[in-house]
Amino acid sequence: MTKPAQLVPTSSQTVGPYFRIGLEHLIEPATEAQATAAGSVEIRGQVLDGEGLPVPDAMLEFWGADSFGTYSCSSSQPSGSPAGFHRVATDDSGTFSVTTVKPGPVPLSGGGFQAPHLVVLVFARGLLRNLITRVYFSDEPGNATDLVLGQVPEDRRRTLIANGDGQGKALFHWNIILQGKDETAFFAW
Repeated sequence: MTKPAQLVPTSSQTVGPYFRIGLEHLIEPATEAQATAAGSVEIRGQVLDGEGLPVPDAMLEFWGADSFGTYSCSSSQPSGSPAGFHRVATDDSGTFSVTTVKPGPVPLSGGGFQAPHLVVLVFARGLLRNLITRVYFSDEPGNATDLVLGQVPEDRRRTLIANGDGQGKALFHWNIILQGKDETAFFAW
């Protein structure tokens, strides 16, 4: 009995580190003005693989509404990116930090509101397509009635909640786990 040949993915079957190289020039570090602006929040966390190891070369995009719950396509950032858009990279320990305006409740076309949240796109090596998820804030009562969060199985909702530091600061902690037991809930697109 001969041993089957091991198949090795070709470059067309996996994403290498090249996307980060191509996008890194678009990353703008948070300014002091952003960090101290009224209504701003900071989210800190790590991107971890299925074994709990840090992913040092991930790229995250955060998309959010303004504090009134409206999305703006106008260019209000120095890069020309729309308001509510931020791109951050993980460092060697897989950590990231993003400072943004805390979004307001987003109105639904049929009435009602979505809880304040940010849409997050995850780009990382080994992914053929980016992953899409959301991050909600632990101090929001609207989480209990959010239609999207309500469709996530109850035992997995916690993977979408950024927890406040409890010290009155606008600092939240949230990790992205790419697979395994505590995998972050991701959405199909």
